[in-house]
Amino acid sequence: MSDAGELDALLQEDRRFRPPATFVDQANINDRDIYESAASDPEGYWSKWAAELDWFEPWQRVLKWSPPHAEWFIGGRINVSYNCLDRHVEAGRGDRTALIWEGEPGDARTFTYAELHREVSRFANVLRSLGIKKGDRVTIYLPMIPEAAIAMLACTRIGAIHSVVFGGFSPDSLADRNNDAESKLLITADGGWRRGSVVPLKANADAALEQSPTVQNVVVVARGGDLTEQTAVTMKMGRDHWYHDLVAEVSSSCPAVSMDSEDTLFILYTSGTTGKPKGVVHTTGGYLTQAYATTKAVFDLKDDDVYWCTADVGWITGHSYIVYGPLANCAQVVMYEGAPDTPDRGRFWQLCEKYGVTIFYTAPTAIRAFMRWGDEWPKKYDLSRLRVLGTVGEPINPEAWMWYHEVIGGERCPIVDTWWQTETGAIMITPLPGLTETKPGTATHPFPGIEAAIRDESGEDTTAGYLAITKPWPSMLRAVWGDEQRFRETYWSKWPNVYFPGDGAKVDEDGYLWILGRVDDVLNVAGHRIGTMEVESALVDHRAVVESAVVGKAHEIKGESIAAFVTLKEGIDGSDELLTELRTHVSAKIGAIAKPELVVFTAELPKTRSGKIMRRLLRDIAEGRAIGDTTTLADPEVVKRLQAMHEDEEG
Repeated sequence: MSDAGELDALLQEDRRFRPPATFVDQANINDRDIYESAASDPEGYWSKWAAELDWFEPWQRVLKWSPPHAEWFIGGRINVSYNCLDRHVEAGRGDRTALIWEGEPGDARTFTYAELHREVSRFANVLRSLGIKKGDRVTIYLPMIPEAAIAMLACTRIGAIHSVVFGGFSPDSLADRNNDAESKLLITADGGWRRGSVVPLKANADAALEQSPTVQNVVVVARGGDLTEQTAVTMKMGRDHWYHDLVAEVSSSCPAVSMDSEDTLFILYTSGTTGKPKGVVHTTGGYLTQAYATTKAVFDLKDDDVYWCTADVGWITGHSYIVYGPLANCAQVVMYEGAPDTPDRGRFWQLCEKYGVTIFYTAPTAIRAFMRWGDEWPKKYDLSRLRVLGTVGEPINPEAWMWYHEVIGGERCPIVDTWWQTETGAIMITPLPGLTETKPGTATHPFPGIEAAIRDESGEDTTAGYLAITKPWPSMLRAVWGDEQRFRETYWSKWPNVYFPGDGAKVDEDGYLWILGRVDDVLNVAGHRIGTMEVESALVDHRAVVESAVVGKAHEIKGESIAAFVTLKEGIDGSDELLTELRTHVSAKIGAIAKPELVVFTAELPKTRSGKIMRRLLRDIAEGRAIGDTTTLADPEVVKRLQAMHEDEEG
């Protein structure tokens, strides 16, 4: 039985993978002393990374820590847009490719660093012409088109604070974010493409603006092609402006403003399943330093790399690892608008072959979908240029890791399984591909300069319990916009002066960290505290299963029993025999205590638009409760289908 605040660590993983010797020889970081030197002098370590950026004025002090508030590179003045664009152009690299964009229908555009610099400068002048000044908030509600990155960089160029809202969010969600930030300007598009259908962004924006009184002007991008021709857009005189008309009237010269290191860079709202979204605040110098450092070190980024992160700019991954981190490193960045299964399930691999992608960063939920679709899709394409693979967004099941390693990486590519959050701003726990011997399913070790521990409820070190970040880091959140109490209570109230990210974790005998899922999802079965990730991984280990989600279900004797929602590989049907086999498999893999009492076979799981499984809804289904808010779901109909299936199981 577990003590309070501890988790039972059940799943064992013995497979290990060393980085190939040829990779180690050329790696950006291949000296193991980096961990010790960073730990012994963290301020000096982070200063070296910061010094690789261009500062208008040097900092006078590296860190001021007044828990829970941190300031980094105090007195330093810098501009993010300048570091992502101007310094590369001034260094004679203006002709280097910056963005390689492809839309879902197949239309494409490419920008060099000089071209991107000109477009960003023009739009920065447009913002000024509309009365936007330093500190004003600008909401960006766009599909995955180049103008999304251009708008972000234009805001940073003049010191405006951007709030990017994912293009799949509803009008109500957009209005909530407009109002909380008191945005003055909204940037949207006539629409975007998703799975062959038009997402009516301007129509959604118009609905949101009916309840967004602070927004004074709207800039509308014409997405182009058939979409613009097909989409009926209503433009309100005096408020709404076409992007292409505005940029045609302004200069392409707009010097980047000097920003204090601690000036607010952006607000990004977490899409929580309940309650008011939290506006996570990130500032300038520290955020850019860690985004830059982790991009260069974790992905071993080189001049000839073609880098593709499949996230959306509406999420923190898109901010840090599509726009700011890669462009600050002068990377060649692929950006794709659409879904991975349009026009067919080989689209991602077709793009990897077409553009010669060498670094590929995606989410475990996508990897499990690729597994379900079958090996034949990636095998149609030449993926031989891939050299680093990454995962982000949630813990990856060991069997999904192995599939990624074997089928996509050809058993030659190091996998960087990264743990971090909107709140952390940048990668926190990760392998370094030229140093770390990896194990499937573990994020391994904190990035050099990051201090993490496993704590119990009282704050004592333990081997399985709560993940804790024990020292400040450069890209840490600085506030919850307009809500100091929520900032303190959510992140800093569990233990004195220690950041609590809300995840359970364990450390194995080799010192590797395993993320076990949100502590809200921890199961308490007959006194044993069991992380959902371990049971889910045991299920995915079965030959028939591609994805699973595990929740607790009230039990009058055990307190909780385990309910499992399982997606099978294509061509395999659920049966009573398979159900029994799965329960036995889990028992054999991690112990009888973790055997699911209820198993529901389902073609799909309810997920947010960022791909995270909404276990709250699954708990409601398992308990037979009324279903709560489903507005953040990618497909709300999934819940209705699951309810019907569960009722059949129970009946």
